[in-house]
Amino acid sequence: MRFDVTILGSSSATPIFNRNPSAQILNVNERLFLIDCGEGTQQQLMRNNIRAQRIHSIFISHIHGDHYLGLVGLLSSLHLTGRTKPLNVYGPPHLQEIVEMQLKYSDTVIRYPLFFNVNDPEHAQVIFENPDIIVESIPLDHRIACTGFKFMQKTRMRKLRKDKIQELNVPLGMIPLIKRGFDYTDESGQVHSFLDLTSEADLPRSYAYISDTICNWRYLDQIKGVNTLYHESTFMDDMLARATETYHSTAKQAAEVAHRAGVQQLLLGHFSARYRELEPLLAEATSVFPESKLAIEGKVFDI
Repeated sequence: MRFDVTILGSSSATPIFNRNPSAQILNVNERLFLIDCGEGTQQQLMRNNIRAQRIHSIFISHIHGDHYLGLVGLLSSLHLTGRTKPLNVYGPPHLQEIVEMQLKYSDTVIRYPLFFNVNDPEHAQVIFENPDIIVESIPLDHRIACTGFKFMQKTRMRKLRKDKIQELNVPLGMIPLIKRGFDYTDESGQVHSFLDLTSEADLPRSYAYISDTICNWRYLDQIKGVNTLYHESTFMDDMLARATETYHSTAKQAAEVAHRAGVQQLLLGHFSARYRELEPLLAEATSVFPESKLAIEGKVFDI
């Protein structure tokens, strides 16, 4: 099962050089989820050969411009290019009002069903679920209402041992039952245990997206043990006072969160435009948490 994230934007409040505002595409079993939608997201989708029409749902962390100003343009383009299937947007209070006002005064009538779902910025909650994943909101502490998101794979069914299935010429109709734990009885009456016909399923994986927040540790329990953590890293630690003042985090703090949460890898992003070179931020993080990586444009990370 495919489970990876493509970085479309890594900059913070303003774009710089080849860095765009926040946006990511999470691919879960070929179903695409857009996480935040800063300016230029449509162009970034095209640069990375990702068809916008394939986006299943959109998750917006908060309504600071670098996280949502590309949304209305994307919704309009989906309309112009013929989308008809429904689209769900999960975001903070007032996002629907802002989007609908822009659509109203541009006389744009979206032809596909568009649904807005409000995240509670004070309490964690399950906001999405399908047969593959569960998505929880993560309350964060920023200057305005803001949430992160945790994407968790559901437990998979056991994997078939194709050699055994072919050897016994198991009927196709029996395969789903075997994966669910039913034994198979062949034509001679011999019973074959499902344990012999299958192997252990892959362990479920998880991805946490921590958008803009002061590092207050309140979200630590919710992200413990995730495979991959994305954590905003706007400043280096020598600017901790500025980070605190603006309700952001440093690269070192992000690494400390990753270490204490026991995650497997940390993705650093949301870099201040003051940093043209990002290696110093990476060095600061890896000194605390070696499995730290730069979540820069075009990078694809397996969860």
